Amino acid sequence: MRTLIVALVTAMFVAAPAPATGQTAATKAPAAGGVPSVIPIFPLEAATLFPNGTYPLHIFEPRYRAMVADALKGDRIIGMVTLQPGYEKDYEGRPPIFPIGCAGLITDYEELPDGRYNIVLGGLVKFRVVSEDQGRPYRLARIEPIPEPLDDKKTAALAERRTRIEALLDALADKLSVGQPPPGMPDDTLIDLLSQFLPLDARGDRQRLLEREDPLARATAIVELLEKMIK
Repeated sequence: MRTLIVALVTAMFVAAPAPATGQTAATKAPAAGGVPSVIPIFPLEAATLFPNGTYPLHIFEPRYRAMVADALKGDRIIGMVTLQPGYEKDYEGRPPIFPIGCAGLITDYEELPDGRYNIVLGGLVKFRVVSEDQGRPYRLARIEPIPEPLDDKKTAALAERRTRIEALLDALADKLSVGQPPPGMPDDTLIDLLSQFLPLDARGDRQRLLEREDPLARATAIVELLEKMIK
């Protein structure tokens, strides 16, 4: 089970120089909402990318190796989505997915000798899948971006939630085996990393966190989750 420590290490890995065998994205990430209208999507059972998060992935299926190769030739954007329950019956095809996902930029990658890839996706913006294009071996989706702007009032409320979350993490340090986040980490980044990597009980909880309105709404849910862990 991943912990906040893993999340923070992953975040630092994205910001660090690429390893000798890999390459780092040379282009800047698009602004929120500035993703193309059609992007490749990578459906997984449990892994969920959040707009301010970062996720390491090992790509081994031929269709998704082709997806990564094509993305690296272009804008390096891939959307992560979650498979709906029952996907096993049609996994090799195009099983149903939850319509809300998150677009990510390949910020670091390593191509292995046998054609597999290790990549790191940095979250950009949430999106809704409108339709799918069947023209490639991997899945392509027409999407609508869902930006999550925070006004001054919400930004202040998010800072208050962070203070409460840090106190709860301190109280749960032994149970969760996590440390305190770096003080310089932006509030929304912290919330999205916690959303990605905190242990959750029920299947679908992480998807529901992604579908919440914005980082403030996710922070409120995380406070409730951590408070239940204390009881």
